[in-house]
Amino acid sequence: MKTRIINIGKIPLGGDYPVRVQSMTTTDTMDTAATVEQTISLAKAGCEYVRITAPSINEAKNLAEIKKELKKHGYDVPLIADIHYTPKAAEVAAQIVEKVRINPGNYVDKKKFQIKEYDDTEYQAELERIEQRFAPLVKICKANGTAMRIGANHGSLSDRIMSRYGDTPQGMVESALEFVMICEKYDYRDIVISMKASNTRVMVAAYRLLIQRMEELGMNYPIHLGVTEAGDGLDGRIKSAIGIGALLAEGIGDTIRVSLTEPPEAEIPVAKKIISLFGERGRIPSDEIFKKETNDFLTYKKRKSFSVAGIGGTNPAKVISGFTNQTELNKAQLSELGIKIIEDKFYRKKTDAPDFIAVKNSNAVALESVLNKTGDEKIRVPVLAFEKIKIDEINSPVIVKVKSEEIHEAKFNALANNPNVIFMLSASSREKLFLNGFKKIFFEFEKSKVENPVILYGEFDYEDEETLAISSAVNLGSLLLDGYGDAIWINSKKHSHKKINDIAFTILQSARVRITKTEYIACPSCGRTLFDLVETTNKIRKATNHLTGLKIGIMGCIVNGPGEMADADYGYVGSGYGKITLYKGQQAIKKNIDAENALEELIALIKENGDWKEPK
Repeated sequence: MKTRIINIGKIPLGGDYPVRVQSMTTTDTMDTAATVEQTISLAKAGCEYVRITAPSINEAKNLAEIKKELKKHGYDVPLIADIHYTPKAAEVAAQIVEKVRINPGNYVDKKKFQIKEYDDTEYQAELERIEQRFAPLVKICKANGTAMRIGANHGSLSDRIMSRYGDTPQGMVESALEFVMICEKYDYRDIVISMKASNTRVMVAAYRLLIQRMEELGMNYPIHLGVTEAGDGLDGRIKSAIGIGALLAEGIGDTIRVSLTEPPEAEIPVAKKIISLFGERGRIPSDEIFKKETNDFLTYKKRKSFSVAGIGGTNPAKVISGFTNQTELNKAQLSELGIKIIEDKFYRKKTDAPDFIAVKNSNAVALESVLNKTGDEKIRVPVLAFEKIKIDEINSPVIVKVKSEEIHEAKFNALANNPNVIFMLSASSREKLFLNGFKKIFFEFEKSKVENPVILYGEFDYEDEETLAISSAVNLGSLLLDGYGDAIWINSKKHSHKKINDIAFTILQSARVRITKTEYIACPSCGRTLFDLVETTNKIRKATNHLTGLKIGIMGCIVNGPGEMADADYGYVGSGYGKITLYKGQQAIKKNIDAENALEELIALIKENGDWKEPK
């Protein structure tokens, strides 16, 4: 969808303009010098809009000092005031900065996590109350030429929205559109909309639904993309790349923020790398965009496939490691991958060991299974090019590499639905973005009811690990997110098998198709944060990273607290300086614990609920 253009300072957004990069300062907003210094650092890194928290009127007023100091240093980067619970702060900030961000769930509505049934009359009365409180900000923004982001978050929907829609993509969309419609009532349209969630499936579904609803309503507002509380390291980069990449591939998105639990300057190169996959401007031609013809994207539905050699059907998504000569992998390398060899068989030592090793002998390539226990039968599946396969000789499992132009040949029809055939969609290192090409093939499979299992294979020629992780996450992970693909095979000659394996399993976890480790839903730091998020996250990870499948939310303050942890099992939330509140789901269990005892108390809480296992 082509969006309207709005001006944010001297950097316009939307339309055919490039996808913009933004981030947020982590300093105390009342510390003018530190905030100015970090804003300049972000601008130098390529950040085009800088967001600064304004939790009270005092911080909002100090934005004028920050702006003045930036100009003294020769910087006019557009500033965005981040507002949650204080409408008056937003009204002050809107007269100073180029844009304000408000969260509909926190701006006027109360959040007590209480379910109350609203009849239509009561619901309308609440909307009228919201308009009365929200209209002054709309008028100020209109009078001052200030843009506004209406940013709905999965975990901070109001009790009123939750009562009618639940914590669903529908709830997120309606929450934002209620505020948009109030803006339009006052003829104000300098609006950006976002639908953020830490769950990539929820995030992508919410944005797709938003676009659908906007088209129905004749709206075309620019879209801000982001996976909130993505975490840090490999997890944060891959989760962000999957969610943002899936939407950019559909032409959705005008500005992005990668939310990492790291210094904000680290977010900028990641955002730029995601955008660069989609061309210089972050946008791809409309004829290269492939979307589902049906609007069933709100419910995850894995593509139907049958099982061959343990791939496809109801089996979890598999990870393939290779190419290599069997003699090339010594015991140390195999051990690092979580594999041991007994006689001529591969055996699994770790949960995240690959499921198959690609072995190359002479010119022949085959996948050999990694077995779970002694005595299991080894599976060996040859990999053959489409042109070399002989249909009448297929009497055991085989992997057939196919290209998009080959699926229309008569030979392909003879292979389709053969119970021994696994298809492999293959992309070479020359193809920077092959996500939509693969998606087109899957759409053809669905139309023709082809149900063979499919391996997603990509070659990547990147020197640095971060770019490898981002590119493979966008191209492979975004497909898995939509239920396409039964296994992934990442090939890179420039990186170790261990690193590639880590990336592959993180992609599966971030796309929510296979869980093999603890998940940390950690917010990026900001001026509201009440403890060192990076240090604390690392400390919690060290103590709990053996709890496979458990989701732990780590939030710097109550704004990103119980609400934002909609998808977490346990929460660790800053409730005051030196104080932590622990949550089970969205319920506060232990309040205002001294920070030095909080990790020990978190472990005790996990144990009390039967979710603790001793590390091996």
